[in-house]
Amino acid sequence: MLRFFLSTIYIFSFALLGLAQHDHNHDHGDGHDHGDHSHAADGGHGHGATICGEQAHHEFNAGDNAIHHISDANVYSIGPLQIPLPVILYAPDKGWDFFMASKFHVELVGHGDGHVAYNGYVLDGGSVKRVTGAGFPEGEVNISGIVHKEIEVDGKKRDAAFVCYNNNLYPTDAKSTADGGLFGGGITSFYDFSITKNVTSMAIVLSFLSWLFLSVARAAKRNEGKAPTGLQNFMEPFVGFIQDEVAIPFLGEKSDKFLPFLLAIFFFILGLNLFGQIPFFGGSNVTGNLAVTAVLAIITFIITNINGNRDYWGHLFTAPGTPWFVKIILIPVELLGLFIKPVTLMLRLFANITAGHMVILIFVSFIFIFGKSGESIPGAMGGVVGAGLLTLFMMAIELVVAFVQAFVFTILTASYIGAATEEHHHDDAHAH
Repeated sequence: MLRFFLSTIYIFSFALLGLAQHDHNHDHGDGHDHGDHSHAADGGHGHGATICGEQAHHEFNAGDNAIHHISDANVYSIGPLQIPLPVILYAPDKGWDFFMASKFHVELVGHGDGHVAYNGYVLDGGSVKRVTGAGFPEGEVNISGIVHKEIEVDGKKRDAAFVCYNNNLYPTDAKSTADGGLFGGGITSFYDFSITKNVTSMAIVLSFLSWLFLSVARAAKRNEGKAPTGLQNFMEPFVGFIQDEVAIPFLGEKSDKFLPFLLAIFFFILGLNLFGQIPFFGGSNVTGNLAVTAVLAIITFIITNINGNRDYWGHLFTAPGTPWFVKIILIPVELLGLFIKPVTLMLRLFANITAGHMVILIFVSFIFIFGKSGESIPGAMGGVVGAGLLTLFMMAIELVVAFVQAFVFTILTASYIGAATEEHHHDDAHAH
């Protein structure tokens, strides 16, 4: 139990490092920058409202709205309530900034927009951006709002955010991402190491899992030799299932060594999946974030290959028992598979969880689409009925998916470790 607890702490710590450098929203490169809407400091979103001469109102876009709500943010949302979080920023040309998101005078109820720029940074839809236009002042500066409009960069059109100050528009940068542009992000003028919504969600889940399993461990020690009761009785079938159906079949006599890691992976992913389905509480999409799934996959990759035995590496680099002309093709394929496995682990979990969250949010968007953003009450009521039924159906499916994806990630991890640690008896096989 102690090894399981320490493994969970280990995974959690590495996941934090991934989140610090990556936000799968990529709002500075892929045109999904928190939706096609502009935010006035006075809350004006009317059809005729303008900010710095630019139209402040745009048509409702269900896809962009879904992207906005599943993305990470520098505020924690409980329903419409926005709770400021610690902000830790680094810009190579100016150094570190440490402050609370409340410095932006963030809306207590709303989309997480700030009314004030602080040290050249603004809060747009819950995410920090840096003002890059020359002449923008440091310190606390009241802004008139943030305008989103389409611009052309290197022959490609993308959405960009501009801050309105003194009736002038100043361009902004989103945070740098660790992928170097592979997924539409890139390196910009600053890095965000803040305690974000997803980090907070992981901390909540970790705290709950720590309490849960430490309580179960104490109960097991206290009731040694007796029938389990309470939480211990509830959790033992889950632990037994991973042990009997995953660890032992794939790892055999080595199952005890890797069982704590497999349990940590399973319950960490399951806890995050289930926590993300609690309505109105955070709306976190942690396992739908490539940074988190990538770190989990990298940990699996490292543990698998560190424990790989001589037979494992021998088959990988020499492909014994095959003709030389087959080895020319087989060995590169095997080496490529070494890296494809963690990539598939990463993408499978990310895609399934993200897809489910997006479908639910798009169903909810029917209320605004049919209601024409409040213009049609009958349409909105019809949307409420349709969206409510479809959302309940999808949430039921998502509940199953939460367990299935945690199990699939765990069983594939066990199979990779099992293949790397399996002993082969070549002499007996050749003799036979």
